[in-house]
Amino acid sequence: MAATIDSILSKVRRYNPQADVALLRRAFDYAVEKHEGQFRRTGEPYIMHPVEVVDILTGLEMDTPSLAAGFLHDVVEDCHVTKEELAAEFGAEIAELVDGVTKLKLADFERRGASEGVALDSSVGAAGAETHGGADAVDAKAAPDPRRKKRLEQRSSAENLRKILLAMARDFRVMVIKLGDRLHNMRTLQGLPPERRKKVAEETMQIFAPLAHRLGIWQIKWQLEDLAFKHLYPEEYQEITEKIARTRREREKDIKDAIYKIRESFESAGMDVEIQGRPKHLWSIYNKIRKQELDIQDLYDLIALRVIVGEQGTDGETEEEHQARARRALADCYAALGIVHTVYMPIPGKFGDYIAKTKANLYQSLHTKVFGPRGEPLEVQIRTWEMHRTAEFGVAAHWAYKEKGEGARAGQADFDRKMSFLRQQLFDWQQDAKGSTEFLRSVVSDLFTDQVFVFTPKGDVIDLPAGATPVDFAFRIHSDVGEHMVAAKVNGKIVPLSYTFHNGDIASIVTRPQANPSLDWLNLAKTSHAKSKIKHYFRRLRYADNVIRGRDTLQEELGRAGLPTEVLRDLRRILPIAQALNKESVDDLFAAIGFGDTALGIVVNRIRATFTEHEDGEYKKGRRPTQQAKLQIAPGGVDGVAVTRAKCCLPLPGDEVVGYVSRGKGMMLHREGCPNVANWRSHEPERLVDIDWQAAEGARFETGISIETLDRVGLLRDVTEILSENRTFIVGINTRSDINKGTATMRIDFTAASTYDVTFIVKKLRSLEDLLSVHRLGVGAGEPEPVAVVK
Repeated sequence: MAATIDSILSKVRRYNPQADVALLRRAFDYAVEKHEGQFRRTGEPYIMHPVEVVDILTGLEMDTPSLAAGFLHDVVEDCHVTKEELAAEFGAEIAELVDGVTKLKLADFERRGASEGVALDSSVGAAGAETHGGADAVDAKAAPDPRRKKRLEQRSSAENLRKILLAMARDFRVMVIKLGDRLHNMRTLQGLPPERRKKVAEETMQIFAPLAHRLGIWQIKWQLEDLAFKHLYPEEYQEITEKIARTRREREKDIKDAIYKIRESFESAGMDVEIQGRPKHLWSIYNKIRKQELDIQDLYDLIALRVIVGEQGTDGETEEEHQARARRALADCYAALGIVHTVYMPIPGKFGDYIAKTKANLYQSLHTKVFGPRGEPLEVQIRTWEMHRTAEFGVAAHWAYKEKGEGARAGQADFDRKMSFLRQQLFDWQQDAKGSTEFLRSVVSDLFTDQVFVFTPKGDVIDLPAGATPVDFAFRIHSDVGEHMVAAKVNGKIVPLSYTFHNGDIASIVTRPQANPSLDWLNLAKTSHAKSKIKHYFRRLRYADNVIRGRDTLQEELGRAGLPTEVLRDLRRILPIAQALNKESVDDLFAAIGFGDTALGIVVNRIRATFTEHEDGEYKKGRRPTQQAKLQIAPGGVDGVAVTRAKCCLPLPGDEVVGYVSRGKGMMLHREGCPNVANWRSHEPERLVDIDWQAAEGARFETGISIETLDRVGLLRDVTEILSENRTFIVGINTRSDINKGTATMRIDFTAASTYDVTFIVKKLRSLEDLLSVHRLGVGAGEPEPVAVVK
C-alpha cells in the first residue's frame, strides 16, 4: 500500500508525540508544489518518490529535521531551489541536510552519466530509476572508447566513495537519508533497461549495503542486499525463493515449538521476555549455500530466535533510572542465556558475546547456537530493548530518542561517545591513507592497474592487481586467513609467498592457528588493502600487549595500596576514570598505563577517591584526597624557596604536579605518579605539597616522546619535518633499528610550553604512514641514552 502524508504523520506521532507535524506537512506541501508536472519512468507522479523515502525514514524512527529533508531532498537539483531559499523557509539545519544529500547525488554518477550519453538527471544520478529532463543529454557519438570509459567510471567511484565517507563524518543523517533514497529506487528498478538495472544493483551491493552495515542499519542492509540479489542473479534468486516456499510450513512448525518451549521456561523463572522468530534473508542463504557447497535442504538454521529482555524505557525517566534499568537488563541477558542452555543443548564453539565486545557498528547481542527441537542447529540471539533498537536501526536509532526531552538526556553522553567511536571505526579500512591524495593513490593503485583473475578451489573468481602475491590473495579472502597463513598452493603446488599470480591460477591458502604475519610481508603485498591489514595487525599486537601489562601493573599497585583489586572488573568505577583521562575505554586506560603514557599513581589515587567518596566506612586504608588548596607557584617562583623541575619525570604545566620539599635543595616538582613520589608518600608524606604550577609566559621545558614504527628509508626525515613544521626545537634524537623485526624505535627530546604542545605533536605524528605507536615519555623515563644523538 502506497504511503501518504497522513499515514506518515500517524507513524511519526506514535514514536515521537512531540514531533513538529506542522513543519512536516509544510515540507510535504512545498515538495508537491515544486515537483508539479514531473513524473518517474514508472509513470507515477514524481512526488511519490520523496513520500516513499520519508516513509522508509519513519520506519527507522528518524528525527523531524531528517523527515523534512527527506521530503525536500530533490528540490535543489530538480526544481532550481537554492540552499539559501530552503534555509529561509525551513531553517539552516534542514537546508544543510538537503545540501549534503544533494551533493552526494550530484557527485554519484555525474561522470558516469556523461560517459554513457544519458541525461545528467538527479534521479538517474541517485539510483538510475527515473528521469524527467532538466539537463541536456550528452551526444553519444562523443563518448570515449570503452577502456577510457571504464577508467572514468572507476575514478569517479573512488572519488565519490571518499565524498560519501566525508559526508557521513559530518552528519550521519545525510547518509541515512541517502540510504532511504537508494532503497526506494531499488524497489522501482523496473523502469530501467536490464543492463542499467544490473549496474545499479552492483553498486548497491558493493557500496550502499556495506555502508548500511557499517552504520548498523540492519533493516536497510538486508533489503538492499536482497533487492540487488534479485537483479544480479535472477535465476538463483528465483530458485531459492521457490525452495524456501516449499519448506516454509515445516520450518514454521519447528520454530513455534521452540518458542513455546523456551517461553515456558522463562515463565517458570519469572522472567517477562519477548521472543521472535527471524527468518534468514535470501542473500545470506545464497552465500551460505555457495560457500559451504550445500543444498538448501541441508540448511537447518533458516530461522533464528530472538529473545528480548528487560523493560522498555519511558520518556520521563531520569538518568539514574535509565542507568539502573540498563544494569538490570544487562544482567537479564546473561540469565536468559542460562535458561536457553537448560532448554536446548548448546553447540560447542558456537557462542559469541557481542555485549562485552561491541561490534564496530555498535551492535550488541549474545549469540548462541543450540540443538533445536529435532536436534537441528538453531540460532538464538539475546539482547535488551535498547540493543534491539540499535541492531535494527543502527545509528538511526538515536535521533528520535534525542528529541524526547528528559528521558533522552539520560543517554546523551553515551550517545555522543558512541558516535565518536563510530566515526573512528568508519575509517579503519583507510587508516593508512591520512590525506585525500594518499587515499586516492591507494585506491587508484588497486583499481587502475592491470588485473589478474585468480580462482579459489571452489571456483570463485578473485580479481587482483597485476603483480599480486599470495599475501594479497589471503587478505582478500579474509583477515583471519591472512593473519594465520603459513603457505600457499597454486595449481596444486606449494609456492613461495613472493610468487606473482597469472590469469587463471587456482590458489589456496594453508593456515595454522598459531601462525602470525611477518613484517616482511609488507614488501610482498601489492594491494593497499593487504598492507593496511598487516599494519593494523601489528598496531593491534602492540596495543594488546600494553593492555595486559597495564592491567597487571595496576592490579599490583592496588594490592600494595590496600585497595581491593576486584575494582578493576567494576566498569561503573573504572570507565568514568578512563574518560576523565581522555581515554575511550577501560582497555585504552590499561594500554596507556602499560606504555607509561598515563601515570600509575594518578589512576590509583582516583580509584581511592571513589572509595572514600562513595563508600565511607568500607575502605579505611590509604590517603584521603587533601582538602587544602593547592600551593600556587607563580612564574617568579616562591619567595625564599628554590624551585627545581625534577629530571626523573620531567613535569610540564598542565600535569598533576606534586612538590617535594627537600633538605637543603629547595622544592622539587614531580609528576603525580612518579615512583619517587610514591616512595615519599609512604615515608615522608609531610614533605609533599600539591602544586598549581603557573609557568612564565614564553617559558619552555625539555620533554620527550617515544615512537615505534616500521623501519624504512626516509623515516627520520618525515619525523623531523613534522616537528619542524610545528616550530618544535629538537634537543636530541635517539634512534635504533631492529633489522630482524623491521622496526625502529625513537626517543625524541624537545622543548614544550605545556602538556598541550606535547599532545599536539603526538597527534601530528599519528599521521605517519608506518606508525605502530607514539606516546609521551612516561614517569621515571630517565635520561636519554647517548646513542646516535642528532642535534
